[in-house]
Amino acid sequence: MPSVVGLLEQRELGARRRVDELREEADRVQAELAVAEREWKEWVIARSRVGEVLGPVDETEDHARTERTMPAQGQVEEASSASMAAKPKSQVPVWREGLDASVLSVDYQRILQALADRHRLHQGPLTCQEMAVSFGLDAVPAKVEALRSKAKRLVARGWLAERQPGRFTIARNVAGPSGES
Repeated sequence: MPSVVGLLEQRELGARRRVDELREEADRVQAELAVAEREWKEWVIARSRVGEVLGPVDETEDHARTERTMPAQGQVEEASSASMAAKPKSQVPVWREGLDASVLSVDYQRILQALADRHRLHQGPLTCQEMAVSFGLDAVPAKVEALRSKAKRLVARGWLAERQPGRFTIARNVAGPSGES
C-alpha cells in the first residue's frame, strides 16, 4: 500500500506540471496577443493615413460645402437643439492637426472641455468618477462606465491621453472645444 506522503507528492508533481503547462500556454497567448495588438494598431494608423490623404484639402471647397449645409434663418434654433442632443452611434474621428472638437458629439465635447479646463488650470488628470460628479451625474457604476467608455474611445482616437490607468488628460496638441490647447 502506498504511503500518504508518497500520494501527496504524486499529486503535487501532477499539479506542478499542470501549472507549468498553463504558464507556457499563457506565455504563448501573450506573445500572440502582442503581435495581434501591434497589427491592429498598424491598421488603425493605415486607416488614419488614408483618411488624411482622402480628406478635403481645398479650404475654399470646405467653406462652400459648409455654406450649402447651413440651415436657413428660421431653422437655426431647431438645428442647434437637435445638434445638442446625444447622437446614437456617434463617430469619433481620429484626431489630426487642424481638426476641431466641434466634430464630436456634445457628450464627447463636454469630456474634452472638462479636461481642457483642468489642463489650463494645471490641475492634472481626472477619473471618470470625478467627471461624473463634475457633470452633475450620480456616480453610479452605469454612469461612470458610460463615461469611461467615451473617454477610452477618445484615448484610442488621439483626443485624450491616459498616462495612468483610469486617469485621463487632454492629449498634447489637442485644443479643447473653446479652442485653447
